[in-house]
Amino acid sequence: MAKELMLKYGCNPNQKPARIFSERELPIEVLSGNPGYINLLDAFNAYQLVKELKEATSLPAATSFKHVSPAGAALGLPLNDTLRKIYWVEDDAQLSPLACAYARARGADRMSSFGDFIALSDTCDESTALLIKHEISDGVIAPNYTQGALEILKSKRKGNYNIIKIDENYVPDEIEHKQVFGITFEQGRNNLKINKQLISNIVTENKEIPENAMNDLLLSLITLKYTQSNSVCYVKDGQAIGIGAGQQSRIHCTRLAGQKADNWYLRQAPKVLDLKFREDISRPNRDNAIDVYISDDYMDVLADGIWETVFSEKPEVFTKEEKREWLSTFNNVSLGSDAFFPFSDNIDRAVKSGVKYIVQPGGSIRDDLVIDACNKYGISMAFTGIRLFHH
Repeated sequence: MAKELMLKYGCNPNQKPARIFSERELPIEVLSGNPGYINLLDAFNAYQLVKELKEATSLPAATSFKHVSPAGAALGLPLNDTLRKIYWVEDDAQLSPLACAYARARGADRMSSFGDFIALSDTCDESTALLIKHEISDGVIAPNYTQGALEILKSKRKGNYNIIKIDENYVPDEIEHKQVFGITFEQGRNNLKINKQLISNIVTENKEIPENAMNDLLLSLITLKYTQSNSVCYVKDGQAIGIGAGQQSRIHCTRLAGQKADNWYLRQAPKVLDLKFREDISRPNRDNAIDVYISDDYMDVLADGIWETVFSEKPEVFTKEEKREWLSTFNNVSLGSDAFFPFSDNIDRAVKSGVKYIVQPGGSIRDDLVIDACNKYGISMAFTGIRLFHH
């Protein structure tokens, strides 16, 4: 492998020349395409995330990255019929555990995942490659590819799809560097191992965290470790369902991620599942129509002269009362935060999206008020004592 790779351009097309380089050999091999600067930032952050998820849970993992933060991350658990439908997975599709992980990672927030960069913890197989083939994506990074999967992926973008193979045994240097405004920053790598021991300090009256919720909390923390801060992550049944990244205020982060989690659950409502789309509507246009339909701007797709361009039958309005009733059945959601909650309003918002389990560093002068709010709602909350800022 080479020690240098020239890139198309930097963060923007006017930023040339651009390259990545190392004093050692680069741990990657580009099998197809010509990745750019942001592609590789996504790829390297994303691969670290899925590698750590696999180590923490022993399950295959996948993530969908956009602009150096995950839009989704998930473990390789089977999909039920409802998830298959909202993720556009064919009923008869045979999915490997890795393919299930990717379907979940891509499907949780399909609007944000449009044009994503994918990372896989395991060798990419044909089952996973077939799912990737039908999505709008910039590229994929994985430790290896089966020959069949490679042929499928190389057919994307007329043979220009970015396919990167990474050495799974690569260990980076303990000290990392970054340049800003011509100044070099240096720090030790964040080598914190996230495991169940980190979630053992349960500070609320309710101290019950079942095994599946424990895995969800692990998933939230590892996802947050590679999400631009401030960040909050809602998780349910082995997949992130709402990620709020890069917000200056934690409550805004909690609200943003909570709204994404709500949208994920609203998409499973019978009224949404029964939408009748025109046969010629593409997946991205269907995703956009659903996003608008479940929002307060529903008339943007239901007005006469507009609905006919999307649907074969005009849908009924999904009323606020109906949405509220459906969301009232949302439960057993896990929530992670990369830094402490400074006010209990975060808990008040989280519980509206079915949150039952929380993990956060703790350390606020108002920890007692946050704990009281959790006790009020019967939430189990653990303090890790560890902040997970990422920039």
